[in-house]
Amino acid sequence: MKENDRQPLTAATPEVLKSTSIYKGKIFDIRLDRIHEGNVEYDREIVAHHGSAVIVPVFADGTAALVRQYRHAAGKYLLEIPAGSLEEGEDAKAGAVRELEEEIGVKAARIEKLTEFYVSPGFLTEKMFVFLATELTDVGQKLEHDELLTIERLTFPEIFEMIRNGGIEDAKSMVSLLLAGSKFGHYLK
Repeated sequence: MKENDRQPLTAATPEVLKSTSIYKGKIFDIRLDRIHEGNVEYDREIVAHHGSAVIVPVFADGTAALVRQYRHAAGKYLLEIPAGSLEEGEDAKAGAVRELEEEIGVKAARIEKLTEFYVSPGFLTEKMFVFLATELTDVGQKLEHDELLTIERLTFPEIFEMIRNGGIEDAKSMVSLLLAGSKFGHYLK
């Protein structure tokens, strides 16, 4: 049997028997779901999030813009690509355009979707939508009051070296930068 031919453990889709709201927040909610799958019932704590738009801005000189900002959960400043939470029902590309202008202060004549992925599907509904932005024009940053960041422009060889040596620790940035770099003939070695 080939890997792709495997059948799920049960033919029926697991059923949510009960969903209880535990917390309602600005960025995410938390709920407790009671699941029935096959002959088993179990509970899952779920962090519900509307998703995120992630964008890799690449300038005509081949540099990519990253932002350095304090991430309280990590307890330190991290170097990341621009990203932000989507509003309920917001189109991911529109969110990426918004984040690009807010954080980097540019508009892109060209935006290409690179991929989308779940961040941590064991407990989090957040899906990240990754875009590449090129043909950039300066329009000035439009930071929100709590966005305290600095912009750093780096070449892909510099970025890949930082990924290798721990200078970039954010997973969404690593995945996105590796995909974007390959579009310009740069690969992690």
